[in-house]
Amino acid sequence: MQQQSAQLRWEQHTQRPLFGLALAFAVAYAVPIVRPDASAGVVDVCTAVEWVVWGAFALDYAIRLALAEQRLVFVRTHWLDLGAVLLPLLQPMRLLRLVSTLLLVGQRARMASQIRLTTYVGGAVVGLLMFGSLAVLSVERDSPDGNIRTLGDAVWWSFTTMTTVGYGDHAPTTGLGRMLAVGLMLSGIALLGVVTANIAAWFIARFDKDDVEERRQTEAIRELTDEVRALRDELAALKGTSVK
Repeated sequence: MQQQSAQLRWEQHTQRPLFGLALAFAVAYAVPIVRPDASAGVVDVCTAVEWVVWGAFALDYAIRLALAEQRLVFVRTHWLDLGAVLLPLLQPMRLLRLVSTLLLVGQRARMASQIRLTTYVGGAVVGLLMFGSLAVLSVERDSPDGNIRTLGDAVWWSFTTMTTVGYGDHAPTTGLGRMLAVGLMLSGIALLGVVTANIAAWFIARFDKDDVEERRQTEAIRELTDEVRALRDELAALKGTSVK
């Protein structure tokens, strides 16, 4: 029980610092893509920041595993975290660091009870739009047949892909870009489902609350009617007694 409490305390204390590191990762990932003419020193610093942030999340996973009461259960229930930690080690591509860090941030966000679902979904939408745009721009900008050349083109493409509209005016031409498109489409559909389910659950809860209030009022009226009827019967009995 003490180990479990220590794990919970660790997760609560590291929640905000890890999200701060995630923001640093976002900046470090974006700078070399938005500014392709950046110096080699700037690119090296950004790469180092990306690895440091990924390492912090990997260390966080290792510490939570060490503090877990049942480690095998922890590994089975947090298999996505483990996959995200190991992903960049299998092939240290920049895009894999992006995917793994997004997965780890998402897992930590779902653990935070203070973060409401609506806030999480909104943040996920913004994050996917931003990172999807940056990722597709980084792989499509130098493609000979590509038509996603600017950040504006990339953002427009990400927005139409996530909403599954797909105008077709911009589309990836490389294999990696198409893989990003598939991931973005699936993520958009999943987020749309979460939003729809959340709205439906809100309406159902609201209707249930109204039904409970209506039933309470109906019961109160029925009890009041019974009391009035009983009083009338008592008055009638008293009148009959006085006549006699």
